[in-house]
Amino acid sequence: MTTAGALFVFAIGLIIGSFLNVVIFRYNSGMKVTGRSKCFSCAHTLHWYELIPLVSFLVLQGRCRHCKSRLSLQYFMVELLTGIVFTLTVARLAEAGYIALTFASAAAFALSLLYLAAMAILIVISVYDLRHKIIPDGLAYAFAFLALLRIAAAFSIDPTYPWALDIASGALLSLFFVGLWYFSRGRWMGLGDGKLVLGMGWFLPFTENIAAVLVAFWGGAIVGIALLVMTHVMKRYSKAPMTMKSELPFAPFLIAGLFFVFLFDIDLATLVRVLQFIV
Repeated sequence: MTTAGALFVFAIGLIIGSFLNVVIFRYNSGMKVTGRSKCFSCAHTLHWYELIPLVSFLVLQGRCRHCKSRLSLQYFMVELLTGIVFTLTVARLAEAGYIALTFASAAAFALSLLYLAAMAILIVISVYDLRHKIIPDGLAYAFAFLALLRIAAAFSIDPTYPWALDIASGALLSLFFVGLWYFSRGRWMGLGDGKLVLGMGWFLPFTENIAAVLVAFWGGAIVGIALLVMTHVMKRYSKAPMTMKSELPFAPFLIAGLFFVFLFDIDLATLVRVLQFIV
């Protein structure tokens, strides 16, 4: 992908990221996703020059132009994250040959759009879970639906594509997570994670799914231990110290594992070789 192409995709990602912030803040809040953006503190309707991705936040120094109240850093970070994720996703698809097939195959073009739409939903799920410690069913099902369409598009490009294996692997992976939720009565895993993993199982091949889940578990363990250590060191200054019973949103780790595996095309065998080399 050329530099100009990367900058174009990054700019599109910033714009989409601005919309994703609206979805994250308004989803299940009783507010409509459509409509003019307003300051949550003073209800001032924002003008177009206050909504330029990244730029407006920096120029306004993270504050509302009208009431000077501090804006959430989430606005800036989600826009930046979406721009980066979109750029890396398109670069990966170009490497895999899907972008090159765009004008020769409608299915390849649809597959590229599906990947970007799925990544957008995953960003919303990740940030929403961090904010509210819950994965909305509507978002999990929307991702699963796009993942199914991804299988259909891949099969239309290549009739030998093992679509049945992908569908079965997603169901088995989801069943494993639902089992963890059921037998632990929700203490080990949330039911929403099982619904999210169903889409993950349809979004990636089976061996890559296992690798993504392992990366997620390891990442969650490392971050959890780090937070426990930091809480112990800073316990005098912490109003809500973290303990072994504290709830840690797992969706961001699952999604990070999925994106890591997708981006670097890592399957279970590759992950095992990397671990053997490290050890």
